[in-house]
Amino acid sequence: MATIASSSTLSVSDRQKAGFIALLLGAFLVFGVGLAHSAVLHDTAHDVRHAYGFPCH
Repeated sequence: MATIASSSTLSVSDRQKAGFIALLLGAFLVFGVGLAHSAVLHDTAHDVRHAYGFPCH
């Protein structure tokens, strides 16, 4: 069985868009999550665990 590999190159503007989105995501993680109250983070993680069906108690 033969496999065909293809490659694509991204333009400069596409790479800049991806970098900007990564920067926004990183800023949200640092400031949004880093400055949130610990009870909010605990409750959010707790709810996500229940949504995925993982036991947490």
